[in-house]
Amino acid sequence: MKVPYNQPMFEQLSGRLGKAVAALRGRGRLTEENIAETLREVRIALLEADVALPVVKSFIEAARARAVGAEVAASLSPGQALIGILHRELKGVLGGSATGFALNVTPPLVVLLAGLQGAGKTTTAAKLARWLIETHRKRVLLVSTDVRRPAAILQLERLAAQVKADFFAVPPGATPAAIASAALEQARRGVYDALIVDTAGRLHVDAELMAEAQAIDAAIGAHQRLFVVDAMAGQDALNAARAFSAALDLTGIILTKADGDARGGVALSVRELTGKPIVFLGVGEKSEALEAFDPERMAQRILGMGDVVALVESVQRNIDVGEAERLARKVAGGKKFDFADLRSQLEQVRRMGGMSAVMDKLPAQLAGKQLAGKGMAPEQADVQVRRQIAMIDSMTLGERRVPAIIDGSRRRRIARGAGVQVQDVNRLLKQFLDMQRMMKQLKGGPLRRLLGGLKTGL
Repeated sequence: MKVPYNQPMFEQLSGRLGKAVAALRGRGRLTEENIAETLREVRIALLEADVALPVVKSFIEAARARAVGAEVAASLSPGQALIGILHRELKGVLGGSATGFALNVTPPLVVLLAGLQGAGKTTTAAKLARWLIETHRKRVLLVSTDVRRPAAILQLERLAAQVKADFFAVPPGATPAAIASAALEQARRGVYDALIVDTAGRLHVDAELMAEAQAIDAAIGAHQRLFVVDAMAGQDALNAARAFSAALDLTGIILTKADGDARGGVALSVRELTGKPIVFLGVGEKSEALEAFDPERMAQRILGMGDVVALVESVQRNIDVGEAERLARKVAGGKKFDFADLRSQLEQVRRMGGMSAVMDKLPAQLAGKQLAGKGMAPEQADVQVRRQIAMIDSMTLGERRVPAIIDGSRRRRIARGAGVQVQDVNRLLKQFLDMQRMMKQLKGGPLRRLLGGLKTGL
């Protein structure tokens, strides 16, 4: 079955599961008949998402065993009760409780990344380095052992500079195992907290690739041996995961391209088939696009329950509290909200990944209401934000500070500069005036409470 493009991972599966459970609306209780009917739809949804057949069979049987004869609380509908059962089973398939990334070792922590070519190992190495540097204040050394692809070594060196990690220069003519061993010595001498070793990949699993990975591991005694797998690779990725797991005794899995149009089958299968936990998700091209994996929160997102915890964490990482306090003080002091303030707010939305990233973390029902009220999809909202920023950038400093001076000729100039229609500029100005009025209404008690919250970090 062809999957539509431009869908985040699990979106199609989430929609199918939601429809299957919705069929229970109006039913007074769970019965063997309606459970069988619903789980049949769930089974089809899982298979269409490219989940491995053994995983689908065990999941459906476990869910059926829990659902048949389940006591449904008076406050729950049959659909809600089955959602709870599916959530528990999905959480189990994805790994149960969050495993985390073990850091409690004598430095340097040695991390070996392995996987097939094209899975994203090199960019993942840089993302992991940034995560260690920014989240845990670690000093990180990166090294590439891909001697067959000089471009891969150069790519990692450039990425290391971007994420503020150090890079170990590859000695000419050295074997991959010798390079890794020399990098480990440098990490020890340089008092680094972590060494991340990026290995070579192939288009398929072969004996030479496995032997090279084993030799590197033997040379450095890695604490973490992580298999990097492309979420869009399908069943071939699962066969590779089994092979690498047998050869390297993996400690965990990093799933890349989880923001793409993958159907989610790899994520729901790889842990069950290898017995190894998923520890990270790659959710974009940028170096900060790496998320620690939490089975419970992922199960909630698959079932349309959202991930409010992830949304709060994104706000904490990306919202500038100082800027929010400045704006609150400005408005509280009687000064008008201007286009420079609006641009600052729009940029903070972009840093959070845009409206699509925010909506993805909201419960499906709430996100649907928000979008219905705006009459647009999340992707359309992201385009609108970019256009609004472009229009503000096309304004002069005086126009941003005093929007009242923007007459017809200025509107035409702004539209030309931003590559939009005059109607778009008119719409932005109307929205801006609405926001100005709202800010004026907030003046006083609500803003004083906001300032108090900012001071206490609430």
